[in-house]
Amino acid sequence: MSDSLRVALIQARPVYYDLDACVAKAVALIAEAAGKGAQLAALGETFLPGYPAWLDYAIDYARWDHPPTKQLYARLVANSLAIASPQMRQLRDCAARHGIVLVIGFNEKAGPGRGNRSLYNSVVIIDSDGAIANHHRKLRPTYTEQLVWAQGDGAGLNAAATAAGRVGALICWEHWMPHARQALHISDETIHIALWPAVKEIHHLASRHYAFEGRTFVLAVGNIMPAADFPPELSLPPDLLDRPEALLLNGGSAVIAPDGEYLVEPVYAEETIRYADLDLGLIAQEQMTLDVTGGYARDDIFKFAVNRQRPD
Repeated sequence: MSDSLRVALIQARPVYYDLDACVAKAVALIAEAAGKGAQLAALGETFLPGYPAWLDYAIDYARWDHPPTKQLYARLVANSLAIASPQMRQLRDCAARHGIVLVIGFNEKAGPGRGNRSLYNSVVIIDSDGAIANHHRKLRPTYTEQLVWAQGDGAGLNAAATAAGRVGALICWEHWMPHARQALHISDETIHIALWPAVKEIHHLASRHYAFEGRTFVLAVGNIMPAADFPPELSLPPDLLDRPEALLLNGGSAVIAPDGEYLVEPVYAEETIRYADLDLGLIAQEQMTLDVTGGYARDDIFKFAVNRQRPD
């Protein structure tokens, strides 16, 4: 691996709850990024097939046994992605065809076994040869997200060796879980992908803190979602009914250096691919003053362990 790396932030509008169309769009965007020399590309939280922003905007969706919510959930299940699926094979083939490392968030439909009737908020890291380098499930769905997703596990709580270096990812509010952060720090990350529905100001604080704490590059990636994509099963608030162009998710993607400073400033309210050329030598320079896995770890005082077993 060289001392420089070109990365691509793909800030895009999913084809909401249409898995095949969403995968096709992702494949086209990844090809575009690879054509511009990107060696690693990242898309936002549950890009496939869209983040359930109705959890933040819909009216009365949480009532018990509410038929519209149940219908919408069933539609999400039907359009969620399984690890062993033709759609995942498309993504893997795309990464191999273009020789690019791919990090993408998805609504996961589990295979046979325990938890196979649940959905997970997941992220997969696909190496440039098409192999799945890591598969992580969000440890704890945040607040109302518990209506949609089950709790994940520690099996994927580490950075993975890829053609782009050691790449890791956390999803949304996992960035406020100190133990989750430390698990990735000790796995020797080079590049960290911070997946968000949209990267709000407080999310930028978490992403920049992660870069400074872990002495790693952070790609904070968000999605675009206009009110026009709101699911018809549920009702928007009155102030959004006549504003189909209003953004429920407005992107905010950025690239952050190991000193916590922006390399690519946040970009909002547009579908775009932004690129950055990373000088990987900066990581060692910043580790001189802070290394939370070494001089600042104090293993003689603190004990740290991770259960990496995935329930069968």
